[in-house]
Amino acid sequence: MCGIAGIHRGTWGRAPRRDESLAMIGALHHRGPDGTGIEAGDTVGLAHARLSIIDIAGGAQPIANEDGRIRVVFNGEIFNYLELRAELQRLGHVFRTQSDTEVLVHLYEEHGEDFLQQLNGQFAIALWDDHRQRLLLARDRTGIRPLYFTQADGRLLFASEVKALFMLPEVKRRLDPVGLAQVFSYWAPLGDNTVFEGIRQLPPGHRMVVEGDRLHTDCYWDWTFPDGTPPPRDEREAAEELRALLLDAVRLQLRADVPVGAYLSGGLDSSIVSSLIRHQTDTPLDTFSLTFEDAEFDESEHQQAMVRHLGTRHTTVRVSRAHIGAAFGRTVWHAETALVRTAPTPLMLLASAVRAAGLKVVLTGEGADEVFGGYDLFKEAKIRRFLARAPQSTWRGRILERLYPYLTHSPMAARGVTQRFFSEGLEHQHQPWFAHATRIASTRRVLQFMRPELAERVAAADPYQALAATLPAGISRWSPMARDQYVEAHTLMSGYLLGAQGDRVAMAHSVEGRVPFLDHRVIEFANRLPPQLKLRGLAEKYLLKQATRADLPPSITQRTKQPYRAPDSASFFQDGRPTEEVAELLSPQSIEAAGLFDADAVGRLSAKCARGRAIGFPDNMAFVGVLSTMHLHRQFVQPAVFGAT
Repeated sequence: MCGIAGIHRGTWGRAPRRDESLAMIGALHHRGPDGTGIEAGDTVGLAHARLSIIDIAGGAQPIANEDGRIRVVFNGEIFNYLELRAELQRLGHVFRTQSDTEVLVHLYEEHGEDFLQQLNGQFAIALWDDHRQRLLLARDRTGIRPLYFTQADGRLLFASEVKALFMLPEVKRRLDPVGLAQVFSYWAPLGDNTVFEGIRQLPPGHRMVVEGDRLHTDCYWDWTFPDGTPPPRDEREAAEELRALLLDAVRLQLRADVPVGAYLSGGLDSSIVSSLIRHQTDTPLDTFSLTFEDAEFDESEHQQAMVRHLGTRHTTVRVSRAHIGAAFGRTVWHAETALVRTAPTPLMLLASAVRAAGLKVVLTGEGADEVFGGYDLFKEAKIRRFLARAPQSTWRGRILERLYPYLTHSPMAARGVTQRFFSEGLEHQHQPWFAHATRIASTRRVLQFMRPELAERVAAADPYQALAATLPAGISRWSPMARDQYVEAHTLMSGYLLGAQGDRVAMAHSVEGRVPFLDHRVIEFANRLPPQLKLRGLAEKYLLKQATRADLPPSITQRTKQPYRAPDSASFFQDGRPTEEVAELLSPQSIEAAGLFDADAVGRLSAKCARGRAIGFPDNMAFVGVLSTMHLHRQFVQPAVFGAT
């Protein structure tokens, strides 16, 4: 894991300077504190901040091929680099290092831009072909590693984080109401959008080729599903194949020249990963978990059951509301986006504990819910499609009582509320976003707190039309659950879970997170499965449990899924009073100066939260959305001269 930055001058922009590269990469020191590499040529400047994990002594970047005409910097890991290296050596390529980075330049020599298909990894790559005067930017298949770009004064600028781009004064620092509105609908901007005007991100599974002033972007990999419902599969055979794939994914992702630990939440997914690690090595495993003072969010009982089962060396970080409130601003600084939940903040605190324990790498259980149908959202959609056949039926609503047993303020508490909740959005039942319609509507409550002129502008845009523009042409032929999974993977997962709640908060403390469930072979296998092997009735991740049940205690495999959550608006108030920072950020003067929200409306929302009456998701998301946006404005837009806080 590292940070990268660079400049391409185009045909009329000025040549990149070393001091510009130094400024950009300096802003990414937290991503790579172990070394800095800079190369400034006439056309392209490349910069790298290194977190040394493989080939500690010899893996410094940029790295070139034999004749020096192809050079690369990249952030991430190529997990199958040993196999690729052996094949390239057989073809006559000469290696000067033992790093995974060096395979990239030689693979490019052999396969051109299609070398990306050979990679099993998580990465953001910048490769310069001096002979062809061609720059290639590429991002891994599911968007685990970030890559941003912008154009200013005729030049293309790119970096692992937006703050590196803002180190150059020609890059304007303005929030984009459209990008914010997308966060306040889907939890993350869509496609290549961001919350900053003029700043774009390379979407997951995409590459960009730059020649002169010509930029061409295309998709080299995407989630695909069979048309219709896939044919039945023998369950035992499928479970054995899945377990073998997961074992191999974990085996590859354990490759490192430094110790590797694991997050252990007490849920199914991280428990599977930790168990599979124990199958690969006799080295004692370091595991890390969060516990909460609020019992509603705490899973320590299940965490300790897994610690005893595996015999790991375990570290817990106990988080209070005050901890979240104090660290939330720093979370926003690293996330570089508006947020509608505080959940990334405890994970940032956990990454600090990982680093304090002397580790740089952890494996996590992220991605299993998207790949194998684990979220309540998939269950909700199944029930709502079921109820759509007779929306006025009262007895069918009883099935809803099986959902959300972990919520103190469950929407299932009142039968009337239940019926209304699951009857909303039925007009979308044949659309790919049907499963997400209720979440989108709930999250868009934040828009009510924007200034009237902005609210009118963003509310006029159809959120479903914007989403539809990002979907593949053949999605209507897929099964309903396949459509649900695709939308989830391309909104919440890639934009929020892997970004703000994943890479950004881990790298805040120079920690690399690895996600075996998002090995592309695992995704492609799962996408070919019939839906009933993922969601059997209302039993989530059916085949995954079958494949791994021998590795886990029954208390883990049989427990009801409890999604990771953290206290939201309650984290910013004590005894009915906001923290000093929140009071200042949400004061009428600050709100008016930022020009984004309606001060009176925000004041009413804040007062409601102070009284402890914001118990539902919409109010909590609205409060966190407003507060995080105000942090963004204070940190990125307001300073006369930009610099790290």
